[in-house]
Amino acid sequence: MLDHVSITVSDIAAAERFYDAIMKALGVVKVGRRDDWLGYGERARPAYPDRVYLTIRKGPKPEDAFGRHWCFKARWQTQVDAFWDAGIAAGGTDDGPPGLRDYHASYYAAFLRDPDGNRIEAVCHHAL
Repeated sequence: MLDHVSITVSDIAAAERFYDAIMKALGVVKVGRRDDWLGYGERARPAYPDRVYLTIRKGPKPEDAFGRHWCFKARWQTQVDAFWDAGIAAGGTDDGPPGLRDYHASYYAAFLRDPDGNRIEAVCHHAL
């Protein structure tokens, strides 16, 4: 459903440490970096229309909005665990440790806040 997502952070260096760590845990490649921009994933092209891309741009600190968050797919529950561990180690804060949730019987997720307070999640839908 999504082609790309862009978010803002006030401290690109802190964001880079954090997003490099969690994206590596999820197996997502970093595709670019400038002083005001980071890119992860793969841009869609005519031959690859199903690719997804995340852009992180330097900007004002985002306003707190409880319902707003980004959720990344994990192939395995161990990737969700690694996402959470890497995020905590790289300056994120706990917003819900890895575990099963009530959304369905196999919904295994973890929640973090990045250094700017953006809410992010990783989820695995596969049963053990």
